[in-house]
Amino acid sequence: MKANSLIVCLCIGACCTAFQEAPEILLTSRLFSDSSHILNKTSTGQRAIGDTTSTQPSLKPYTRLIFQKTEHIKAAPGTKSVLFNKTGQKLYAMNLEGMSIYEFEQASRQIQREFKFKPTEGTGWDYETNKPMPSFEEKPVEACLSHDDKVLWVSLHNAASIVPIPTEPGTGYKEDTSKIRVKQKKIYIEYTGSAKKDTIQVPVIATGLTPKIIARTADSKHLLVSNWHSQTVSVLATDTAAFPYAKTVSTVPVSAIPRGIVVDDLRGKSYVAIMGGKTITVINNDTWTKEADIPVASNPRHIVLTDSGRLLVSYNKLARIACIDPITRKTLFSAATHAQPRTISLSKNNKFLFVTCYSSDKVEVFRINNNSFTRIACFTCAGHPVGVDLFEDDNKLEAWVCSYNNGTINIFSFTKK
Repeated sequence: MKANSLIVCLCIGACCTAFQEAPEILLTSRLFSDSSHILNKTSTGQRAIGDTTSTQPSLKPYTRLIFQKTEHIKAAPGTKSVLFNKTGQKLYAMNLEGMSIYEFEQASRQIQREFKFKPTEGTGWDYETNKPMPSFEEKPVEACLSHDDKVLWVSLHNAASIVPIPTEPGTGYKEDTSKIRVKQKKIYIEYTGSAKKDTIQVPVIATGLTPKIIARTADSKHLLVSNWHSQTVSVLATDTAAFPYAKTVSTVPVSAIPRGIVVDDLRGKSYVAIMGGKTITVINNDTWTKEADIPVASNPRHIVLTDSGRLLVSYNKLARIACIDPITRKTLFSAATHAQPRTISLSKNNKFLFVTCYSSDKVEVFRINNNSFTRIACFTCAGHPVGVDLFEDDNKLEAWVCSYNNGTINIFSFTKK
């Protein structure tokens, strides 16, 4: 090991000393192919997913992360979330204030395409005063990829809707949907280093007011959307053979403001973090109805699922993360974080949790033990970090973190050992 790597590795476990929710395609006979998405049963009775890209080669085992470097790349104003595709070759950045989406290439760190919405006037929400304010409808918040990464579903903060965007260049761009009586939005697509431009129309699929997280079932047949101001979860059935490609099949009322969602396909449950309360709502994936809530600490924001079926949750106001057993409905253990933990992201080996801490301008890394969390790293990350997603191969792990205030993505790179 090089001397500088050794020094960083030894210091990485030291805790940092420094400490709200931020303000603010086309018609073809078969636009997206979904024939590979079949949920079937294996001989053991467990469910297997027929998504052609869901089975990736297993990564080499590792038990340690050794920090190497931080890179800073320019994003757009108000980047709210980031999302890698399954192969890790592309990352999508949802630029809420920029009213656009950037598609980055992981290897080069360069923007490949920009999806720019045509703005229309709408009503937004001032999170400082808790009052409505004039804004624009086309404010991308969060996103979800489905159907072998062919569809990017994006929630629009002020439009009470989500939109499906085709991710494969040229797919379905030639058809005219102007005479179809479905609300649509115009998107301009620009290609880096090229004069080429495309213009597409995407269907607007109504949800509730102020949609946030979008999650999907493993077979891509259903989407779940948390609706902040409606205090509901929209469940949509997808059909990529028929415009507008998804429709609401259930609206689940919840007790207070919802945000994070995770789907457990094996147990047939979905879990919703009720950020405005002290519960996690449980939804039955067969009936799309609400079951008994799980009592938790106050203000849960984001939620992820481990391979053992445990839930990991960030508590925004309490500055804590926790591990919850959804079967016993008990909190197993928790740990303090810096102020306002927002998005959390789990490593592929389920051993490390990355946490963005918004107002404290920190990114923290925790080792997940059987009965505890251990903080192993804490990094300064200016500009109020909010979204994070992870790239991994056999040798390295990269945490791509978007900062809301300064339009920057910070890439924290680690060697695996």
